[in-house]
Amino acid sequence: MTVFRSVVDSVEKLVLAGEVPGAVVGVADGERQWIHAAGLDRPGGDALRPDAVFRISSMTKPLTAALTLRLVDDGVLALDDSIHRWLPELSGQRVLRQLDGPLDDTVPADKAPTVEDLLLMRLGFGFAFEVDSPPIAEKAFAAGLGMGPPTPSSIPHAPDEWVRRFAELPLMEQPGRHWRYEFSYAVLGVLLARAAGAALPTLFDERIFTPLGMNDTGFAVPAHARDRLIPCFTDGTAVFDDVPDSDWLAAPAFPHAGGGLVSTAADYLTFATSLSTGHQSLGDTQAVDRLTAEQRSGPSAQIFLDGEGWGYGVQVRSAGPGIPARYGWGGGLGTLWYAYPDHGISAVLMTQHLPPSPATVAALADPLDAALST
Repeated sequence: MTVFRSVVDSVEKLVLAGEVPGAVVGVADGERQWIHAAGLDRPGGDALRPDAVFRISSMTKPLTAALTLRLVDDGVLALDDSIHRWLPELSGQRVLRQLDGPLDDTVPADKAPTVEDLLLMRLGFGFAFEVDSPPIAEKAFAAGLGMGPPTPSSIPHAPDEWVRRFAELPLMEQPGRHWRYEFSYAVLGVLLARAAGAALPTLFDERIFTPLGMNDTGFAVPAHARDRLIPCFTDGTAVFDDVPDSDWLAAPAFPHAGGGLVSTAADYLTFATSLSTGHQSLGDTQAVDRLTAEQRSGPSAQIFLDGEGWGYGVQVRSAGPGIPARYGWGGGLGTLWYAYPDHGISAVLMTQHLPPSPATVAALADPLDAALST
C-alpha cells in the first residue's frame, strides 16, 4: 500500500534522527490493517514490538465521545440533558467574575451545561493559558482534580468524591462561551457512569472494547499484555513512567475519560475503522465542526486547534485546495490518530514521549497529507 509505505519511510527517518527511541505506525483502509514497528522500546533496549502497549492519554477522548453517542442512541441520555440531571452536586456552581480573581468573587451561571457542552469542551473549566497560575487552577490542583501530570495517580479520588470536590469550586467562565481544553471529559466520564448505572471501565468493556475485540485496551494494562508495555520518556531520555512500577498497571481510583487509557496500534485502528463502517457511521456524527467563531477564539482553541474545528471528541479539518479532509486527535504522551473520510483511510502513530515533538506529529501528518491530497 503506497500510503503506508510513505508513512513508514517518514517514521523510520524520525527514529533515525533520534526524536524517539522507537515508534509503531499503522494504516487501515476499512478492510485491512498494515502495522510497522521501527526502532527500540527504549534507548539501548530491545526491538520495539508491533503489538507494544502505549499510554494513549487524550486519544481516549474520541473513544469517550463514541461511547456517549452510543448511550444517546440507546436512550440512556440526551445531548441536551443538563449535566445537573446526573451530577446534582454541580447545580450550585457559580462563575468567576475574573479568571485570575478571588475564588469568592463570582456571578451566577447563565445556563446549565449540557452533555453536548461536555463533548465540545464548553463546560467553562479547564486549562487556563491566558493568565499565569490563577488561584482557581492552583485550587483545582491542590484538590487533586487532575490539573497536574497526566498520570492516573494524579487523581487519588473515586468519582463521587471527585465530583464533590469539584462542586466546591466556581467555573472559570460561563458555560458555552469558549472551547477550553481537557476538564470537560473528566466530568463526562462520571456522568456517563451514573447515567448508565455502571462503572466507566465496565461501560467501555461492554459497549466498545469487547464488541470490537479491543483486547489490549483499558484503564490499566491487561494482565496478558504487561510484557508489552514500554516506558514513557520526557526531557530527552528522562523516564516519565517506567514499566516495573508503571502508574498504569493497577486500576485507577478515577477512570479518566479524557486521558486514562492504554492501547495498541491495532486496537486503535480497529476503533477508527468502526467509526466509518460500524454503528450507524458514528464518524459522520463525530466529525462535524460544532464550534462557533467565538467558542473557537479562546486561548485553548488557538493553541490546540490551530484554526481547525472540533466535533464530538475529534479535531476536524475541512478539505481545501491540496488539503484533504480529516479528523482525529493526539495524545500528550506521544500518540496521534487521523482519519481521512474521503479516502477511507485511518492511520495511527504510537510513541511514548512527553510532549510529542512537532517532528513526531509531522512524521505522520505530512506523508498522509501529501499522499491523499491528489
